[in-house]
Amino acid sequence: MLYDVIVIGAGVTGSAVARELSRYEANVCVLEKCEDVCEGTSKANSAIVHAGFDAAEGSLMAKLNVRGNEMMTDLARDLDIPFKRNGSLVVCIHKEALDGLKDLYNRGVANGVKDLKILSREEALEMEPNLSENVEGALWAPTGGIICPFELNIAMAENANMNGVDFRFNTEVEDIKKGEDGNWHLRTNNGEYVTRYVVNAAGVYADKIHNMVSADKMHIIERRGDYCLLDKTVGGHVTHTIFPQPTKLGKGVLVSPTIHGNLIVGPTAVDLENKEGNNTTAAGIDDLIAKAGDHVRNLPIRNVITSFAGLRAHEEHHEFIIKEVDDAPCFIDCAGIESPGLTSSPAIGEMVGNMMKDMMNLKPKANWISTRKGVKKTDGLSIEERNELIKQNPAYGTIICRCESITEGEILDAIHRPLGARSLDGVKRRTRAGMGRCQAGFCSPRTMEILHRELGIPYEKITKSGGNSNIVLERTKGEVSGS
Repeated sequence: MLYDVIVIGAGVTGSAVARELSRYEANVCVLEKCEDVCEGTSKANSAIVHAGFDAAEGSLMAKLNVRGNEMMTDLARDLDIPFKRNGSLVVCIHKEALDGLKDLYNRGVANGVKDLKILSREEALEMEPNLSENVEGALWAPTGGIICPFELNIAMAENANMNGVDFRFNTEVEDIKKGEDGNWHLRTNNGEYVTRYVVNAAGVYADKIHNMVSADKMHIIERRGDYCLLDKTVGGHVTHTIFPQPTKLGKGVLVSPTIHGNLIVGPTAVDLENKEGNNTTAAGIDDLIAKAGDHVRNLPIRNVITSFAGLRAHEEHHEFIIKEVDDAPCFIDCAGIESPGLTSSPAIGEMVGNMMKDMMNLKPKANWISTRKGVKKTDGLSIEERNELIKQNPAYGTIICRCESITEGEILDAIHRPLGARSLDGVKRRTRAGMGRCQAGFCSPRTMEILHRELGIPYEKITKSGGNSNIVLERTKGEVSGS
């Protein structure tokens, strides 16, 4: 089959581009080397919607950050994504650095960020009592927010799929060549794909994909960030997102509530030359904890329930690269998409969609679907509403994940919806089953039973996150007669 556009990568960038392209009469396909959407940088980040005061004035990064922030309220409503504008504070703890807050304020105003304000020490402590006693002032950005990165990514991908975009998982691009027919021929581990246009949204692998087609080589630096996630019992330690003043390595170690009521601390910034180097280290976590305590007092770090690390796709000029490649016509890069990439993703999708509409003379669909409903959650329902739901579907009366109170009905929804879950992590990202205090210690066997029953997957083939992450390696006993 000849596609009009193939998007490489099903993270937030690729999924946002796919959703925008699904507005038009075009055959679009997304190729993803992993077993699900949201498997790379998009699954391990701060879950922050940045206001836009940090990016350099006049940069594409600044423009798309602010635009993405503006789009988020309507997008969250249309795609049924939890989102809250809790606001952010950049905290200054050295009197001699107060001018730096003014610089950030001026940059934010130039970037178009609304309602910024510099707070005194007293104003900052009144707003956030657990700030460090050393606070000298803070920059207040009320448009900052918190979101679920998994649900944002999954929602955009599902909506694209509902509108006709094909997704091919476990499909890694190994080589790209321009054929004599004038089309791009993509060789993958699952056969060849042919397309008129390619969008490279491959995250930390964007340089590898770009370098297959261009003599002007690109280099992406894998910048690892370690995080700690704290229990919901301490989720209210701060109510706003707390940043230190930024450095050349990034925005620093933040402390923030999450949209689901936890507290998140991170990230560090360690440059690597390893595109799969997303393991945490003792040194990284120790560094994280030490820095987090500089700006927030009495940080309840003993309440950590898990730690994790993610990789940012850092390009040496610290700028988004979104353009057609000069020596590879009809090949569009979306590269160097590091923080604030999550915030910017809807705007990146919009930009690339408009670019390709003009390049390809695309016509809008008459029946484009702009909305989707997420997994139906029982959390927050009244007793009457819950009983009515159980009456309609008894599976909503069976709790599978006790920590997060996730029911069998929610897991069934996650499995059978568009681009449904096929692994434990796939279920976790769609429902939060396994994200609680025990970190899937109790619910994994039950979730495996449901995956086995609903999808017919042998237990030996069920994975944590695709690939070789099998949970059960082999049977040690035969089947019980009559079972």
